[in-house]
Amino acid sequence: MSTKSRIVRTLAVLAGASMALTACGGSGASNDASSGAKDSGTVTYWSMWKVGEAQQKVLASAIADFEKETGDKVDVQWQGRTNTKKIIPALNTNNVPDIIDGSNANLDIALGSTGQALPMTDAYNTEIDGKKLSELIPDKFAAVSNIKDKDGQPWMVPYSLTSDGIWFNAEKSPDLVTNPPASWDDFISLLDKEKAAGQTPIAADGDIAGYNAYWFVSALVHSEGPGSFNKIATDKTGAGWDSPAVLDAAKKVQQLVDNGYLINGYNASKWPAQQQAWATGGADLLFNGSWIPTETGTYAAPGFKYASFAFPSVASQPSMARADFTGFAVPKKAKNAAGAQKLAAFLMNKKNQDDMGTVAKVLPVRADAAISPELAAVKKNIDDAKEIYLGNDGVSAPGYLEKNFNPTDDLLFLGKIDAGEFVSKMKAETIAYWKAQG
Repeated sequence: MSTKSRIVRTLAVLAGASMALTACGGSGASNDASSGAKDSGTVTYWSMWKVGEAQQKVLASAIADFEKETGDKVDVQWQGRTNTKKIIPALNTNNVPDIIDGSNANLDIALGSTGQALPMTDAYNTEIDGKKLSELIPDKFAAVSNIKDKDGQPWMVPYSLTSDGIWFNAEKSPDLVTNPPASWDDFISLLDKEKAAGQTPIAADGDIAGYNAYWFVSALVHSEGPGSFNKIATDKTGAGWDSPAVLDAAKKVQQLVDNGYLINGYNASKWPAQQQAWATGGADLLFNGSWIPTETGTYAAPGFKYASFAFPSVASQPSMARADFTGFAVPKKAKNAAGAQKLAAFLMNKKNQDDMGTVAKVLPVRADAAISPELAAVKKNIDDAKEIYLGNDGVSAPGYLEKNFNPTDDLLFLGKIDAGEFVSKMKAETIAYWKAQG
């Protein structure tokens, strides 16, 4: 399950028969005296992927291309998701990688917000496939994701992202491909129609708090706009929870519960039981992440055709989409920061981004990258969105989600409290949380 600088020399022109990769600026971070690092001939890379994972296979192939085309060497360690946890104590030693990847949230905790990441200006100024890397990363991504240091320099190069959608089998419901519900009322009408036909509308594994939270957070953000949930979560007075829009979002979650739209047993399920039930026809809809086609592909019913539509509009807000990023960062203590930025830029070439989209079947960052058909609707939603927001609306206060919001939201989603009780309890939880922070 199912995620801030130093003036240095200009990157060398990267040789390569198959791609144009040349440095076009020199204000980015690399190995100056203040970093305490010296260049070495090898780039050490701590990867979040494990051997055998689709993303690992794509990156391994791209790294082989990098070594062949540039003559540089990469010492890659496929560490898995603990790599960003390992780097925090490593920063006090000399055992620091030149480059590391991870989710935006994890890298921010480990390097970004603590000032332990070098700016990636050289990578962003590098020319790839005839354009600067900075031109290949959509502006709306950089605007929403906190990947810039206090001087406004980017400390991360995002290479893939995850989003969400309400998934369905297009073979069974082709009309939803061309005519998905545009509003919440349309969505409820669809659920009523399915229920009347004897079909359970929505599958959900109720033991996964993060999935349960999708519903309330999405309903609020799609009503009040990006930042609305973050605003009430960080309001130390708790007054934000008194907003009528907050109660309305909670009532929408209660509506799903009270009207029996959720698959029988969801409130006592163990993941991935209900996800499996959906993939085999036990329910028509599943609100979940862009990884669902890959995650459920091994047990989906024969002929299952993955498709999705965006969370419906709740109010007259501009179109929006959730996006969470995975990318590269270079620690300040890197011994070969210049080589690391060179590698990060190379890995954003179109071939590698295409492979991310079609082989690993994830959403690449480049807008011109190819993707698998299953993710077409999700990508279109992101491309068309006027605004982008992060998962959980970017709430990052330590422990707030895990200890305060998620347990209370679970009570609402599992039908143990109503919307009014949820709002009242969350106001008290928020006040208590911030009081405890001092």
